[in-house]
Amino acid sequence: MNGVVRITPWKVIVVIGLVMMAMMTPRILGAAERGTGDMGIIIERAQGTVQIIETSNRTRLATIEGLGDLSHASAVFSRDGRYAFVFGRDGGLTKIDILTNSISKRIIQAGNSIGGAISQDGSLVAVSNYEPGGVRVFDSETLELVADIPAIDGDGAPSKVVGLVDAPDQKFVFSLYDGGEIWVADLADPGAPQVTKFTDIGLQPYDGLITGDGRYYLAGLFGEDGLAMLDLWDTDAGVRRVLDGYGRGEEPLPVYKMPHLEGWAKAGNLLFLPAVGRHEVLIVDVRTWTEVGRIPVHGQPVFVVARPDGRQVWVNFAHPLNDTVQIIDVPSMRVIDELKPGKAVLHMEFTPRGENVWISVRDAGEVQIYDTRSAKRIGMLKASKPSGIFFTARANRIGL
Repeated sequence: MNGVVRITPWKVIVVIGLVMMAMMTPRILGAAERGTGDMGIIIERAQGTVQIIETSNRTRLATIEGLGDLSHASAVFSRDGRYAFVFGRDGGLTKIDILTNSISKRIIQAGNSIGGAISQDGSLVAVSNYEPGGVRVFDSETLELVADIPAIDGDGAPSKVVGLVDAPDQKFVFSLYDGGEIWVADLADPGAPQVTKFTDIGLQPYDGLITGDGRYYLAGLFGEDGLAMLDLWDTDAGVRRVLDGYGRGEEPLPVYKMPHLEGWAKAGNLLFLPAVGRHEVLIVDVRTWTEVGRIPVHGQPVFVVARPDGRQVWVNFAHPLNDTVQIIDVPSMRVIDELKPGKAVLHMEFTPRGENVWISVRDAGEVQIYDTRSAKRIGMLKASKPSGIFFTARANRIGL
């Protein structure tokens, strides 16, 4: 009728219906459209799989297959928490999208790797290698190689690399196990890494940690009692020995499993560290870097981990005493509780604010969840030989 459109009631209903469907569609299709802050992964080491979990309801969301040898696997997260980068013992580097439950990309970058780190701005992922040694650095989006740093010590010999951590200003810090050195690699220009080398730090650095403010890097020494400490604010001062000879004059015990310094604990001005081959946790005052105490514990500690508020420190142990977890009260500096989750407790991870802790119990095939206030078990997930547990809160912490 001369260009006039007649709108009937049924057309109005159809239009309204289409608008409502359009508004509802993102919600209907939005299973992956969620925040990542309460998510994480569990490594299932025996079968090369990873569970994707969320901590709010303590549930498993998915299982990802095809990640190769995960016998000593670790992981870091992209800065938005969406992607997990898993470092496998077979040299595999796998990028997992934890929102779509899929592998974004997987490469074999070396013959034997031992961990990795992600740069301050999230653009670079670095991997430390046993075979062929050295550190390789990749673009976090594409996993394309951007830098290769061979670990050749001062005598011209290749070395295994351990204790790789991220540091401020686009730097990575790591130790040469065979060479007894600490290197700082500046990746401000990824195509031309600038490496500063500190030699003769001590015998066989086996792992390293960086304090949460990114200032101090410490390498534990397997070949002698003590730690090598580098102040990244004052590298001209060189490497300083701390806790030198903490076991001097005492009969050494056989070491059943190397402790993990990346599981160190800091509470206030105190640092709690596992003693190599001893049934003790060492306490260090970080203002002076001197030992201020020791706490006798159940066995040889592997991980010594602080609850996020620093009030408690949880400790697990090496074989054959690996069925136990002890809780240290920081104000009194004594063990106040002991749990028996089962054989082969391998890893502990606190939820971001510390109300719960997740514990992998390999031989029981379980990840057990405890309330940290009462130390009571409140949940459990079945898992195939679980080991490392990694929550996305690590994305916002230096060195994790």
